[in-house]
Amino acid sequence: MFRREARDERREKLVILSEGEGSSKVPVLCVKDVSVAFGFDKNGLSRDGKQPLQVTDRVSFDIFPGEFFALVGESGCGKSVTAMSILRLLPWPSAKIVSGEILFKVGDSSEVGDDNANVRDSRDVHGDVDDGNGSTRNLATLSLEELQSVRGSEIACIFQEPMQALNPVVTIKKQLLEVFKFAAVSKGVVPKSAHPPKAQSPNALSKQESALSRNAQNDPLDLIREQLRLAGFTDPDRVLNSYPHELSGGMLQRVCIVMALLPKPKLIIADEPTTALDVTVQAQVLAVLKDMAEKTGTAVLLITHNMGIVSQYAHRVAVMYAGRIVEEGPVREVINNPMHPYTQGLLAAIPESHSDLRTLASIPGSVPHPKDFAQGCRFADRCSKCAQASADVREKCLSAELPPKIADAEHFAYCFFKQME
Repeated sequence: MFRREARDERREKLVILSEGEGSSKVPVLCVKDVSVAFGFDKNGLSRDGKQPLQVTDRVSFDIFPGEFFALVGESGCGKSVTAMSILRLLPWPSAKIVSGEILFKVGDSSEVGDDNANVRDSRDVHGDVDDGNGSTRNLATLSLEELQSVRGSEIACIFQEPMQALNPVVTIKKQLLEVFKFAAVSKGVVPKSAHPPKAQSPNALSKQESALSRNAQNDPLDLIREQLRLAGFTDPDRVLNSYPHELSGGMLQRVCIVMALLPKPKLIIADEPTTALDVTVQAQVLAVLKDMAEKTGTAVLLITHNMGIVSQYAHRVAVMYAGRIVEEGPVREVINNPMHPYTQGLLAAIPESHSDLRTLASIPGSVPHPKDFAQGCRFADRCSKCAQASADVREKCLSAELPPKIADAEHFAYCFFKQME
């Protein structure tokens, strides 16, 4: 009972924050009608004469500064593909963004009122936008060299497996110090070498670290120790001198969170960062991520399939199914009043401690393969409401017509059944 009251109080705080702060700001990221397809060759043409397979369909959402935005859905819905398309980390040359824009705010992210309405009307020939308050760049059209200045320093990533994200033969200290070197190169403080750096002696490395310390406002190691303490490490020096295999999974994931936050990015993409961790460590890691992101004003895109995590930590949520956004809104609205049958099914499948496990609900079937995606409603063949509806309604749901958008202020969904209620 105590835990539920605390969770409800926290949820109220999150929703008030999202409604009060985010609504009057320019989005730090605007994903508009982005579609990703697989099956291209190195020349950008269809491979082996086969039609490329489209896996996401016109995905759109905005993320505001300091916001915790969740993208939720079953495995195979296209969440990770959508997240990786933001930084164009999709497998090359097979995957390609075939349509849409990914607009990222560079520079000042302060409030500008109605200026956001004119963002897309002041585009230059390179796809960048100047709204008078800093520029907005279209990440979908940037060259790879230009994109390098955004990756890591402006938009950071936290992946599922921390052991795979960290170098097993390099200490945590050296890996965290590399963040400052990379950020300096990205921002033009240090010239980029035409060739990869050769292996250097410890003395040479120490001289480079000292030079970086003189250029920085604070000693990088002091900043790293401070961030490690904020992440819950009581002995940061022991952690710094450790190798990845000497730390637990939860400790490694917290190190990855610190690594992502060190260059002070505007956005962090957290792709199921707690999947490999047990439940108690999951809560600790997410609490650290949320607390540190709030203190630095960093926005977070959280990719997850866990609605329980979404209800506790997110400000807003978008529900994704079969490559499409089917519902989006403030967390409280989506949790308490889900519009789409798929969202209702996800919430009904969450077990409650006081419920009878014999009545646990589930969604029949599974997410279809992209080659089997329907043109109309893609959830119709699994939808219990569609199966129980009249012949006219069922025919509408199973047709090739796109579901209409049903909006309620900031909360909306795409569903035929909801329209006919």
